[in-house]
Amino acid sequence: QVQLVESGGGLVQAGGSLRLACAASGRTFSNLVMGWFRQAPGKEREWVAAISSRGTYTDATDSVKGRFTISRDNAESAVYLQMTNLKPEDTAVYYCAARRTYTAANLGNLGMYDYWGQGTQVTVSS
Repeated sequence: QVQLVESGGGLVQAGGSLRLACAASGRTFSNLVMGWFRQAPGKEREWVAAISSRGTYTDATDSVKGRFTISRDNAESAVYLQMTNLKPEDTAVYYCAARRTYTAANLGNLGMYDYWGQGTQVTVSS
């Protein structure tokens, strides 16, 4: 089992920045591929970014490329999402998730992730 706890959400003005963190416990963190997802009110949960177990590979959805950066610290069993130039449309609950394998073709597939956190709210005001 893996437990994931997100933190760092909050209210920020458009153009501002936030850094989300996800602390993991349980299974060996360095073996896990980590992802960030988000879900806005009335919308489906969507993939934001993912990072391979050693941090060698990362990818992100087009709408956040150039603004969001995913990183990890295996010594701290944590994954981060640095968000800059935030827009009102980034408002959502952000979730971190873990899976066993890094497959570029299906990083956005929710069903491939085995463990989920409870989420942290990010609100961007215009």
